[in-house]
Amino acid sequence: MTPAALADLVRVSAARIFTDRGLDHGILPEQVTVERPRNPEHGDYATNLALQVAKKAGLAPREFAQELADVISASPGIESAEVAGPGFLNLRLAADAQGLIVSQVLKAGADYGRGTAYEGRRINLEFVSANPTGPIHLGGTRWAAVGDALGRILASQGADVTREYYINDAGSQIDRFAESLIAAAQGAPVPEDGYAGAYIGDIAAEVLKRDPGALAQPDEQRHETFKRLGVELMLAEIKRSLSEFGTDFDVWFSEKSLHTSGELDRVLAELKESGSLYNDGEAWWLRSTEHGDDKDRVVIKSDGAPAYIAGDLAYLRDKLDRGFDTCVYMLGADHHGYIARLKAAAAAMGRDPGAVEVLIGQMVNLVRGGKPVRMSKRAGTVVTMEDLVEVVGVDAARYELCRYSVDSPLDVDLDLLRQRTNENPVFYVQYAHARLASLQRNAAELKLELRADADVSLLTHPREGDLIRTIGEFPSVLTKAAELREPHRVARYLESLASAYHKFYDVARVLPQGDEEPTPLTFARLALCEATRQVLANGLSLLGVSAPERM
Repeated sequence: MTPAALADLVRVSAARIFTDRGLDHGILPEQVTVERPRNPEHGDYATNLALQVAKKAGLAPREFAQELADVISASPGIESAEVAGPGFLNLRLAADAQGLIVSQVLKAGADYGRGTAYEGRRINLEFVSANPTGPIHLGGTRWAAVGDALGRILASQGADVTREYYINDAGSQIDRFAESLIAAAQGAPVPEDGYAGAYIGDIAAEVLKRDPGALAQPDEQRHETFKRLGVELMLAEIKRSLSEFGTDFDVWFSEKSLHTSGELDRVLAELKESGSLYNDGEAWWLRSTEHGDDKDRVVIKSDGAPAYIAGDLAYLRDKLDRGFDTCVYMLGADHHGYIARLKAAAAAMGRDPGAVEVLIGQMVNLVRGGKPVRMSKRAGTVVTMEDLVEVVGVDAARYELCRYSVDSPLDVDLDLLRQRTNENPVFYVQYAHARLASLQRNAAELKLELRADADVSLLTHPREGDLIRTIGEFPSVLTKAAELREPHRVARYLESLASAYHKFYDVARVLPQGDEEPTPLTFARLALCEATRQVLANGLSLLGVSAPERM
């Protein structure tokens, strides 16, 4: 019995009591919380439902908890239900009911943990979106790992996810990029506010390779040539880096296309007509304060040029017109103002501001030998995705970047991530999987096969129970990670699962030795081990990290 099934049982039992007493069922929460107690001696699971609802129903919490215990304890699969403290309810599962979790995992295989909470929901997930003026830096690398993992997790819960990269290929930064390339091609110094780094020289040389006469063109034509080819080459480099990092996008959306297609003009005209934009004699402003923003925003500047938010308005409108129920923006630490701004933009368009979600990611720093690593060989002033991968590899980089909540700054210890010890979290989890894969190979050599009819009720050792209960938490971990947009919950869960397995392995022998004959417990433990391996593999896959069979 999984925690989700147990939560359903608790709610159904409470509803039965409410019916018998003629109480309002609306008092009961839609989702009942069932958690593992910190002290295993208190039981397998615990719920505080009685404390939540008893007083609202005019009942004493302990009295209601006892009624709940009486009903639940008579249910199949429940060994006991006991009231504790002011109204907590501690639950113990019967061994056969607990062991059924193992059977469920083996039956579901790679689908174990998948849910339907987001079925029918179309989610646009925009992340990384680094300017095509240089390699992806560490902040973008964090989003590449976290955004891709979040997309996988949301899809595992039934969502139709579109991963989207917004190409900022319009604006002054692209012009500065083009001038930097021209300077490099001419052997001239980097222009003021230009881009430096070895990659600029590499791209400039490639532009000349594609168009040998580019430098001889008239100024305006030369600028456009270097801009067009430079963005194309830089974008190809970004796509290659991301793909090698395990992150691929469904849509690459050009900001420039909003200008050339007339979409930007159309959206601005509609907003003027609806009164959502107003003119103060010099500029056009969005009435964003009417929708919760701290100030109105300039959309068209006094010189008639669109402000940056103009493109944001047209881009959001395009997403909503494509039929997405939710548009998730994953932005850098300096974009806090975008939360209210984008929600206000949706409201100004007559759309639900709740369709817009903005996640803000904090800075990432590299540390080696206890000291910060600041310089990149290729980009000159920033550390790039490729710098990180070169040192620790894709798996370690992705796992470490997914392991922490994005709203907190992160120091990545390069020395730690290169260690093949249990201190290295990704090694710890991957080693557990490799150890389990090795166990199954050894079992195969002994002609021991997994049995669908293994008697899982024999798994009564405390370490077995702890491992089974940890396995059973996986679906609810994924549900919560999707709901809160927090992939780090999956990484932390995998570490707790690996820990539960290692502790089990230390006290419970699985395979027979010497001339020993396999017993029913042998096959039950083999099933438990395979279920553990499967869940580790499923979780690592959702983080975009490999599950090696040998290490």
